[in-house]
Amino acid sequence: MRDVRGRVRGPAITAGVLLLTLVLVLPAPAAEAEADPAPASAGERIPTYDVVLTIGTDGVLYVRETITYDFDRTGEHGIVRSVPFRHGDRVYDVRDVRTSSSTGAPSRVSTMRFLNDVRISVGDRDRAVGGRQAYVIEYAVAWAFTPRAGHDELVWDAIGTGWNVPIGNAAVRVEAPVPLNHATCRAGAPGATTRCLRDRDGPHAVDFIQRGLAPHEGMTIKVRMPKHAISVPPPRYVPPRWTGGWTGTALLALSLAAVALLAARPALPGRAGAALAAAGFLLVIVDVGDDLTAHGAWAFSLGDRSLAGLALMIFGAGVMCARRLRDGPSSGARPLNGGGWGLEDGPIGPRTVAGRTTVGRSRCEQIVRASRLPR
Repeated sequence: MRDVRGRVRGPAITAGVLLLTLVLVLPAPAAEAEADPAPASAGERIPTYDVVLTIGTDGVLYVRETITYDFDRTGEHGIVRSVPFRHGDRVYDVRDVRTSSSTGAPSRVSTMRFLNDVRISVGDRDRAVGGRQAYVIEYAVAWAFTPRAGHDELVWDAIGTGWNVPIGNAAVRVEAPVPLNHATCRAGAPGATTRCLRDRDGPHAVDFIQRGLAPHEGMTIKVRMPKHAISVPPPRYVPPRWTGGWTGTALLALSLAAVALLAARPALPGRAGAALAAAGFLLVIVDVGDDLTAHGAWAFSLGDRSLAGLALMIFGAGVMCARRLRDGPSSGARPLNGGGWGLEDGPIGPRTVAGRTTVGRSRCEQIVRASRLPR
């Protein structure tokens, strides 16, 4: 008889894989999402980081970043800039990305939305670079302004906290079509209150300078514009990634508990498990599809419908695995005429191995119950 542990192992593995999938689709903390995944070498740094923020009359923020990057060793393939497109339920539109290099480094660009960031990769995986290189990244950000009662407000981290290397000298220039009477800058980690050095260049431009930024420290710019100075479209909001309540969460927990019970006593046919898993998958697709249709890519949230669908998928997979393990062994076995299970490598009988006659059951050494063998 098959060991009970063998029956439990399959459903347990399936439930673990599905639970891991659920964890992976949930949003990571903002600090982890913005950080570069690969740790930088100890000698890598950014000597200069120059940013120009141009406020358009159409309410779009136009960004130009010039980054001088010192690679500690040869063999690197470029840089990755993480620009946030989502803060909580507030989303921005990062678009029209262009890149170049004044030092001749490969500047091919590729973008990917991951969790809360747009990851801008600059370089070429087939060409390595080393030493000091200069990169220029240009892009536009829509829905960046927030309408207030008496003014329109822009709050933007011009450098971001995703760089895991120190920055020697950082400069941010803000340009606007109207006089900038209210513009401030704070440097450091998120929530820091260190004021940046300020220098006005005429009524329509302000320069902010900060030296010695540590890894994951940025420069947050705050600008107040008079009402109707520019065209400000309303901000865009989407539901948070997790909108499920107690109902969906309880169903998900119950499905995991039910899988453990099914491992010991499967009571439903395998077809029922397949139907439950398919129904759960369709439920998740419908819930996510509604969010994507209404708010665009990567704007989905896991609500009660998605959680109920995941619960059905987990329970259905558990039913199928438990039934398969109960009904018979996997590959290498076939039913005999009189019932029970035999093996594909021939009947049980004596065989000769290395000149000696032995009695073996099969290559798999599978034991069948004698009561089911043909007489």
